[in-house]
Amino acid sequence: MSDLLWKPSEQSISQANMTRYMQYVAKEYDVEISDYSALHQWSVQFPEQFWQSIFTFFEVIKHNTWRSVMSQCNDMFMTRWFDGVSLSFAENILNLNQQYKNSEKIALEFYNENGRKEHLSYQRLHQQVACLARSFKEAGVKKGDRISAVLPNIPEAIVSMLASSSVGAVWSSCSPDFGLQAMLDRFLQIEPKVLLFTDGYYYKGKPHYRLDTIDRLIEKIPSLELTIIVPYLEQENVYSLNDKYQLFDKLIDTEHSLDPDLFEKTEFSDPLYILFSSGTTGAPKCIVHSAGGTLLQHLKELSLHADLKNTDKLFYYTSTGWMMWNWMLSSLVLGVTLVLYDGSPFFPQPDSLIKLIDDNDVSVFGCGAKYISSLQKSKVECDLYKLDKLRLILSTGSPLLAESFDYVYKSIKSTVQLSSISGGTDIVSCFVLGNPLLPVYRNEIQCAGLGMDVQVLDDAGEAVFNKKGELVCASAFPSMPIYFWNDPENKKYYQSYFNHYPGIWAHGDYIEVTKHHGYIIYGRSDATLNPGGIRIGTAEIYRQLENYDSIVDCLVVGQRWKSDQRIVLFVQLKDKLVLNENMIAEIKQLIRNNTSIHHVPNKVIQVNDVPKTYSGKIAELAVTHVIHNEEVTNLSALINPGSLKQYENIESLQYD
Repeated sequence: MSDLLWKPSEQSISQANMTRYMQYVAKEYDVEISDYSALHQWSVQFPEQFWQSIFTFFEVIKHNTWRSVMSQCNDMFMTRWFDGVSLSFAENILNLNQQYKNSEKIALEFYNENGRKEHLSYQRLHQQVACLARSFKEAGVKKGDRISAVLPNIPEAIVSMLASSSVGAVWSSCSPDFGLQAMLDRFLQIEPKVLLFTDGYYYKGKPHYRLDTIDRLIEKIPSLELTIIVPYLEQENVYSLNDKYQLFDKLIDTEHSLDPDLFEKTEFSDPLYILFSSGTTGAPKCIVHSAGGTLLQHLKELSLHADLKNTDKLFYYTSTGWMMWNWMLSSLVLGVTLVLYDGSPFFPQPDSLIKLIDDNDVSVFGCGAKYISSLQKSKVECDLYKLDKLRLILSTGSPLLAESFDYVYKSIKSTVQLSSISGGTDIVSCFVLGNPLLPVYRNEIQCAGLGMDVQVLDDAGEAVFNKKGELVCASAFPSMPIYFWNDPENKKYYQSYFNHYPGIWAHGDYIEVTKHHGYIIYGRSDATLNPGGIRIGTAEIYRQLENYDSIVDCLVVGQRWKSDQRIVLFVQLKDKLVLNENMIAEIKQLIRNNTSIHHVPNKVIQVNDVPKTYSGKIAELAVTHVIHNEEVTNLSALINPGSLKQYENIESLQYD
């Protein structure tokens, strides 16, 4: 298969939002912009002009003008944005497109794995947000108070977040499959005044009741003054006589409209979201994101890089505990229809989401890279589906394999734009992502985002090209966290991003710039193996095993061994398969053929489960602690902490 997999048509380029923006910049700033490379160079060379242009191009609703676009420009860590501006995130999401304020156009379509369907118009969305915002105010919620939620990816979660922003509160959420301690580790730190929650969720056709867990959660959070239940498994009348908590539907059952006076104005850099790190090495870090920074960054990415228009339907398979939920919510600012789904992506059939995309004319679909590789392993072919409207597939969460690129174009749709994107919870957005003006090459992310001064540095801090190095961002951008919660001197913040290269944001990913000026992500640099002093990213080994049919999942770590380090590979096999010497030889040969002799594991061990965080990340550090007989300090961060037991005493296990 050719390296070139897709290129935009002349018509699509002429109609792209990016083209319209490029023309705007050339006219407003009297610069010559001939292509995306020139536009990106201008955006990082003149950041004040660039970010101001995003504000004005999208006609962001603001109150007061700015005294400065950037302050402390010589210190990335201390940079502040749009001093003097006040705005409301919710007001922009709901009112920037005035034509939809009283429109019957569908804002939200909801589906779950049991066949439940709901639609919510933009008009009804406005009304529900207004009603819930008034209820929050009547309960005494003020600007800066925290509102937390334990909800599935349902319309009520979107309504609740926008109502939270409407009153100037700070939103945090997780999905209802989190364990009690994992919820406490997050919410106790931020002391929410309000908690919204559901009675359970469905997964693989089974209901999972969670009300007992929620009751214990409520008992342990003394800051709560209002608790609101969103019935999901049971009918509303089951809870109607319960005075322990308020019913969501009763708080939104009156007619209100969202007039401008209802929105609480916040400063550009006031907090909007608290997102949480995985927390496998201690309590999760509470990463605080600003209203203005989030809004500008998402407008740029969703409109310019994803080319979303009001005719699009966006469906991102996500949960409320993943930052992609916050990212996709912002698409409502563009007047799109947002498709929500709750449940297993493979129930009742491996192609269930593909059918949903086809049946509902989804034009933009997003998912984790693991979902695409799982489709490939299940040998799902999409020739039964037309997928007429599908024009863009977004993939993130982990590096997208070269073979997954091949699979998408061979088995899903040959004319689709496949955009691998990468950023993270830390910036609630992307460093590198797609572009409607550029071609898609096999195994490559198309470009660096506008305004993101992405560079690849070696250990000495020198820029490298066509060579693996550390992903850094060399200048400030508005969606940097404003601070970590309970980190008054910014020590955790500084150590997280500015310790490696002082004054420069180091993201902790291995990355390479290609000859096409695209990017390849190799995985986390903090998950580095170092046998014989040779640095190896664990993702380099995972890539080789993704298409090995017998392996369901795997985990690789480095073990201290004889004054050096050896590589230990744990494999979870399909049901009833038993690891044997022939299979181990095959695995080692496969890794050696496609990487190097240094990547070959010294020890291969069968396990029946791979420990993961609630966001689906493999818990390599937790296993590293276990095999060295060290304490795992935050078991509650894992969705399956019991799995760690089998990683003890690996010396007694059979295969080398």
